[in-house]
Amino acid sequence: MAHSAFSTSTLATSALAAGGLLGGFAVARQTGNRQLGGAVLAAVGVACTTSWNASSGPKVAGALLGTYLFGFGASHPLAKQIGAWPAVCVAAGATAAASVVLTSRD
Repeated sequence: MAHSAFSTSTLATSALAAGGLLGGFAVARQTGNRQLGGAVLAAVGVACTTSWNASSGPKVAGALLGTYLFGFGASHPLAKQIGAWPAVCVAAGATAAASVVLTSRD
């Protein structure tokens, strides 16, 4: 059996991180309640950070949490340039990609 560089856990956490950014935005947009969207974002961030820490240690977990939060923050000014949903998609994709890259290292 061939060895895969990407474990199921790595891909699941990467997808969860992207989903947290997309889901937090969707909840805020649909409900009109930014705090509720922020709660979704925060809950997913905690879950991802716990997983990243378990799989790759605190330095990687901290770096990826920083990436997750930076993506959230950067999506706001980017939205003025390309639109809200495209900006959130860029942030989600970049965060997921960083998660895959940093947690796939042996």
